[in-house]
Amino acid sequence: MSEQPNWVRVEREFDAPIETVWSMWVDPDMFKKWYGPMGMSVPTAEMNVVVGGIRKVCMEMTSPERTMSMWFTGVYKEVNRPSRLVYTESMCDADGTIISPQSMGMPEGHPDITEVIVELSETDGKTRVTMVHVGVVAGTAGDGGWNQAIDKLADLLGKPE
Repeated sequence: MSEQPNWVRVEREFDAPIETVWSMWVDPDMFKKWYGPMGMSVPTAEMNVVVGGIRKVCMEMTSPERTMSMWFTGVYKEVNRPSRLVYTESMCDADGTIISPQSMGMPEGHPDITEVIVELSETDGKTRVTMVHVGVVAGTAGDGGWNQAIDKLADLLGKPE
């Protein structure tokens, strides 16, 4: 039996300059346009993109019956424009108070704090993004959500020819 890695890794190349791709990760208005799985919107993205700065993001899915909201908060650990961004991520309530992942239906053992590492590199006007989310198991819904979000980012930025 092989165990899945305790991290999700997504690598993509975009037909966009590195500064444009960087902005998609650090500008709240741009981030809201692509973040989250298909069918989810991002009504709130508060980002103080400095080392020690706080981020708070809300993803929502609306159905005829109700609107489901998921809030996340974290702290920026590294901000090296335009090539590297590292931040923590935890589930929280609308006020930013961290809550247990299990209270939001996540399986037992899902960590309270995870870490997202984003690395960007540019070659010939195209930007390669490598995103690793440590603490989210490969092959889970979190993995699928990241891939869908990066697909949405690709739709905004364009794919290399």
